[in-house]
Amino acid sequence: MLNVDQIQIKWTPDMPIYASEHFLRAVSDEFGWLGGIDNKGNLICILPYSIIKKGFIRFCRFRLETIVRHEDFSIEQEKYFLKSSINWLKNKKIDVILPPSTNAIFRCFPEGAIAAPYSTWILYLQQDIDQLWHNISIKYRKDIKRATEKGLEIKEGPDQIDIAYRLIKNTFSRSKLYFMDYNSFKKINLGLGANAKILVAYYNNIPQSCTSYHYSKYCAYAVHGGSSPEAFPGAMKFLQWQAIKLFKAEGVKYFDFLGARVNPQPHSKQEGIMLFKKYFGASPRYGFIWKYPINKIKYVFYQVGIKFLMGGDIVDQEKSKLDQFLTYFKGFI
Repeated sequence: MLNVDQIQIKWTPDMPIYASEHFLRAVSDEFGWLGGIDNKGNLICILPYSIIKKGFIRFCRFRLETIVRHEDFSIEQEKYFLKSSINWLKNKKIDVILPPSTNAIFRCFPEGAIAAPYSTWILYLQQDIDQLWHNISIKYRKDIKRATEKGLEIKEGPDQIDIAYRLIKNTFSRSKLYFMDYNSFKKINLGLGANAKILVAYYNNIPQSCTSYHYSKYCAYAVHGGSSPEAFPGAMKFLQWQAIKLFKAEGVKYFDFLGARVNPQPHSKQEGIMLFKKYFGASPRYGFIWKYPINKIKYVFYQVGIKFLMGGDIVDQEKSKLDQFLTYFKGFI
């Protein structure tokens, strides 16, 4: 069995950026790593977390799935580790474990959690550039070529934050979705320093589409994106291709388009989001997102608030698919 305790953060660039202290510090004043340690003192796994306080409720959010440090770490061991982590957080007066960031796809979930299937779509960048281009759908390649021929250009840097925020905020607003406030967006992206990039696609000096990326040598994550309602057709595809080439040139191992729902409704917006990632040649990694009501009374207050603001969180919206998912993936957990 594993002992769980807070351990010193020892991040290196070959680890995901969301495990780094400068990211965790950018999103919360209270954060850390939980470590799973065997009876010989070996560090077997790591779980980065941050604490958020809203009113009288203390929340925890896991910023990554469990980072496995030992190849023989089993699903059963991970379940035990997660349950022990919850007990550790309970002793720290945490009330609710929130659904994780959409890049965090767990292999399993602990007993008592409320879970839903989810996926993330990933490109392996250490392929030949011609192979990466060939893996993109024919239609997308045509759109990217047309955007190139029409003279779309990419601008990158901190000076693009204001423009990018407006594009992203307006994109979310058109779908009646919440997006973080400007100061939080700026704090995260500036707080990451050289580990964040904001790319904006321009046509005739008018911003068309944008994406913010957080990255290390391990992976570049396409975090938030937005487009003008009148954006040049193919502007976002052009932008993502430029980003793929940029991160490949920097020696980044993976490119993560981030989360997508499992088996979305045909012809829905969610299916369109998934297909966008698929048509870039990305491959899905399936798993789970989950939340945990440590303090059941305060969890009720959370549920009431999140349903009023957003109609429920992502776990609420997707949990009905869990049984079907587990049927298809027997033995997965």
